[in-house]
Amino acid sequence: MRNIEGSKVIVIGASSGVGRATALALLDRGAQVVAVGRDRARLERLAVEAKRPLELRPLDATDPSALDALVADTRPSHIVLAAGTRAPMALVDELSWDDFSTAWNEDVKMAFEVGKVALRQRLGEGSTVVFVSSGAGLLGSPLSGGYAGAKRTQMFLAGYFQRASKEKNAGLRFIAVVPKQLIPDTETGQKVSIAYAKLAGISQEKFLERFEVPLLTTGVAQAIVGALEGAFPESTVVGVTGKGTELL
Repeated sequence: MRNIEGSKVIVIGASSGVGRATALALLDRGAQVVAVGRDRARLERLAVEAKRPLELRPLDATDPSALDALVADTRPSHIVLAAGTRAPMALVDELSWDDFSTAWNEDVKMAFEVGKVALRQRLGEGSTVVFVSSGAGLLGSPLSGGYAGAKRTQMFLAGYFQRASKEKNAGLRFIAVVPKQLIPDTETGQKVSIAYAKLAGISQEKFLERFEVPLLTTGVAQAIVGALEGAFPESTVVGVTGKGTELL
């Protein structure tokens, strides 16, 4: 296992949800965190909560020039992409094409651009890039338009970039971490569980009971930190549930 104490880690989407939990977990491990998000006010709230030094970088991670400048300036050891769009909650015939394709233009594009900049700027031997995907990409998600397909493509991209790293002798590791359950302590988890409970004609509480052990943001963050520490050397896709991790 690799010691990440003192390592510099860019966390994209650090202002909320899994990204926030990951930033805090990394600080607990003694890592240097560069917290990235679009909303400066949210990043500043994270800094107050953390009570430890971290670097704040408000920017749009779909912008390749902004990512290039960020990586060139900070020279990280690792990058975690935990940002993502909030999927629309409606049946497919009720969506516009713009709503349906949002996750492709946001989540997939961010993974595509982050992977390219990591290879282009040669982060260094042993550096790891983590894409936080979703279990929707394994089983589908009929209320979220193109979201499930986009999250599946993030898993494919981890493999594609790993192949590119091998061909170019770049020494980079690419891993997609896939929460296989709804995460109830996030805004998205609350919104999605309410919508699917309504579709099933049951209460939100009853819907969430299908997950024997809840998966919280801290559990996903633990899996991400494990990936950075080298816990999954042979896989590009790792599932995480309330019970732990598994190779997919």
